[in-house]
Amino acid sequence: MSTEAAMPAPSADPLISVRDLRVAFRLDRETTFQALRGVSFDIPRNTTIALVGESGSGKSVTALAMLGLLPPENSIVDPASRIMYGGRNLLELSGGELRQLRGADISMIFQEPMTSLNPVFTVGFQLTEVLRLHRGMKSGQARRRAIELLDEVGIPDPEYKINAFPSQMSGGQQQRVMIAMAIACEPKLLIADEPTTALDVTIQKQILDLIAALQRKHQMSVLFITHDLAVVGEIADYVVVMRSGEIREQGPARQIFENPRDSYTQALLKCRPRLDKRLARLPVIDDFLSGHAARADQLTERKRGISPADAILLEVRNLGKNFYSREGLFGRRKFEAVKNVSFNLPKGKTLGLVGESGSGKTTVGLTLMRLHEASSGEAIFEGRDLFRMSASEFMAYKRRIQIIFQNPYASLNPRFIVGQILTEPMEIHGIGKTSQERTDHAFELLARVGLPEASFYKYPHEFSGGQRQRIAIARCLTMKPDILICDESVSALDVSVQAQVLNLLQDLQDEYHLSYIFISHDLAVVKYISDQIMVMNEGQIIEIAGSDEIYLHPREPYTQRLLASIPKGWDGHRVAMAT
Repeated sequence: MSTEAAMPAPSADPLISVRDLRVAFRLDRETTFQALRGVSFDIPRNTTIALVGESGSGKSVTALAMLGLLPPENSIVDPASRIMYGGRNLLELSGGELRQLRGADISMIFQEPMTSLNPVFTVGFQLTEVLRLHRGMKSGQARRRAIELLDEVGIPDPEYKINAFPSQMSGGQQQRVMIAMAIACEPKLLIADEPTTALDVTIQKQILDLIAALQRKHQMSVLFITHDLAVVGEIADYVVVMRSGEIREQGPARQIFENPRDSYTQALLKCRPRLDKRLARLPVIDDFLSGHAARADQLTERKRGISPADAILLEVRNLGKNFYSREGLFGRRKFEAVKNVSFNLPKGKTLGLVGESGSGKTTVGLTLMRLHEASSGEAIFEGRDLFRMSASEFMAYKRRIQIIFQNPYASLNPRFIVGQILTEPMEIHGIGKTSQERTDHAFELLARVGLPEASFYKYPHEFSGGQRQRIAIARCLTMKPDILICDESVSALDVSVQAQVLNLLQDLQDEYHLSYIFISHDLAVVKYISDQIMVMNEGQIIEIAGSDEIYLHPREPYTQRLLASIPKGWDGHRVAMAT
């Protein structure tokens, strides 16, 4: 890392100036972890700064330090560090001074709105609380202003929604409420910490457009924290790239995207799947840092598609799934989550399943696994209907259809070591004659997914998110499945880890001739890995076609809207500016 990369370019009267920020955390009485190692950059007025890097790079720690939200019991801030705002060092302010500053001058939107909004209070109460505390408004005045804020951030029927609880709103609406709370006092700086990571592409685009519009309207600065450079290219004026607590490169967005100087920045730009070509293997961070990355014109492409000669492994016909909720004292209301869904899954091929939240994608996958009972339809696997088998009959088929869940933190038993996680399903299904044979197979699978043998004896909390997802894949492979359902299995991963997992899935498909149902809201990833794509909306199939065909010639307006919402990165930003 060069000194030039670490120090910011001179900025005339910046809103906030960060200088030599060093933060460590106590792990125990004798051990500390250095999270930030001399971070320096400026946040100019009326500008959007993007803070980019993988998980653990120090992005969120930097933001929390600005707001005085670092945990006092185990965080250590170097006395020489400075975060200057209005002539004061924020690191030296008292708790009372910081409380006056937070929400009024500097506000923050957190990544997960459901953990940030209080579930037992209405959104109106939480909004008016901000206005009463920081602006001294009376209840009636604060309520009127709260309704105006909900309307400003695009919440429909704000007079009604102000009385809603967070659980009664969609993820996109919850995030809009968080934005309304953050701008309630018209702050000078808005910090957005991964505000769109878990959202559909359409909702993500709406949130990005909203933040950009609010930034222009209120003339505020925005610090946008993300690991997705495609998003950064559409919203940022200036980019700061971080890794392992250090700044690798910073500069105007044009410079970072058109002429990145640091190998790590180049890697982040290249790891995302491209829309214009499907590489046989995605480049990963280590390829660039080791100097082994091939030029784009030297990389081979992978052919995808389905032919009439492909053998059909699973045939789904008229699948329906209904849910019921109580209505009144004795009545109940029916909700059709999946309606007459039909498709074929060929052997060794990938069916991509896309659509917004609530479209029925995950319900289809869970119903095929019989984790939900189908309300109608059939799923023919080797001549037999999976839905009409008894529980004992389905047991033999259960191991042949496996699922990788979205959240690797929640899908692995925290009380089991990895060895138990891998050998338990083999023992249940009678795979392997002895305990030693099952253990040996577990070691083989760990090596297959790129993890060392020592992982066998560790607990899930000792691994990163990407490593946990590899363990989840290895657990599925213990069953030697024919079909693997990937339910948003790479959506929450950094682009570099995402590339590693996608490469692994490609290798496993090539080696074992697996069939995938790949569920995701990330349309660039779906195009990369799928032979055929099925688009769902409100429980129904809107369109189904080859992956290249559906991107080049989408027929339905809903599909066209989904594709138009894909972040285009710096190229898309330049086109928008030109028009």
